[in-house]
Amino acid sequence: MSRSAHADTTLSVIALRPLPTRVALRYQALMTDASAHRHHTIDYIEISARDLPAAKVFYAAAFGWTFTDYGPTYAGIVGEGREMGGLAEGEPTGRGGCLVVLYSEDLEASLEAVRSAGGTIVKEIFSFPGGRRFHFADPSGNELAVWTTR
Repeated sequence: MSRSAHADTTLSVIALRPLPTRVALRYQALMTDASAHRHHTIDYIEISARDLPAAKVFYAAAFGWTFTDYGPTYAGIVGEGREMGGLAEGEPTGRGGCLVVLYSEDLEASLEAVRSAGGTIVKEIFSFPGGRRFHFADPSGNELAVWTTR
C-alpha cells in the first residue's frame, strides 16, 4: 500500500468518529510532515487487538509505549517525534502473518518484561547470524519478536 493510500485509509477510519480539535490537529501534524517519512520504507504498523484497553496496558508494561487515543477503537503508538504505529480494535492476524521485530538493548530484560506483562513466549531466545531474538504472543494472539545484536 502506498504511503498516500495508507494515510487516506487511516484518516477515513479515524474521521468516522468526532475527535477533539487538539487531537485531530496533532494527528494531522504528525502524519502530514513529509520530512518524517522515507520513500518505500516501513512507515507505520498497526497491531489488531480484541481488547484495546488490555493491549495498551500490555504494551505499556512490556515496552514502555505511550499512546494517543483517537476514540474507543484506535490508539496511536507514540514514537520519537511522530507516531510509529497504532493499536486498532479488531481480529488479530495471530501467528503466521507479517512478523514485527522490535530491537532491544537488553534481550533478557525484554523477555522478562513481556512475561510479566502477560505475554506468552512462543520461541525462547535463540541465536541467528547477526544476533539473538525471541518471539512472543501478545494477549490478542499476535506474534511479534524482539532481537538484539548481542
